[in-house]
Amino acid sequence: MGILENSDLEATGGWQGTDTTPIQLLEEVRNRGRVWEDLASQYGVTNPDPPWQIDLEATCDMLAADSCVKPYDEIEPGSCALPSLERRAEEDDLSETIYADVPFPERQLLSLAHSMLKRGLFTEEELARHMKAVEQKLKSV
Repeated sequence: MGILENSDLEATGGWQGTDTTPIQLLEEVRNRGRVWEDLASQYGVTNPDPPWQIDLEATCDMLAADSCVKPYDEIEPGSCALPSLERRAEEDDLSETIYADVPFPERQLLSLAHSMLKRGLFTEEELARHMKAVEQKLKSV
């Protein structure tokens, strides 16, 4: 299990564990195998960090709100969409299971999308539409 122990939080009605059921859209992304290391090499980019890494970290921070600076038991229920400790625990669990074969930082990205989908922050259909729009923009350049 990840950072949090399920029994530590059940008493407070907190995190109930990671749903590691695969999500079809994310499985399709995982199976494509297009990772930053390969893309950077293909296009001659020397930066080891993908350009989307900072957006990923900012998204995690925004979803966590004040859970980054408060003890878990002081977080107001509903004050954040995805508390940082829960996100990290889920990321650890997903990294050890369904995304074990994916390199970092793509594994972190898939884990975050997985957690957000499982929480109902958006649907697979919405994510697929946004992914398609980004793909079309990239191909038009």
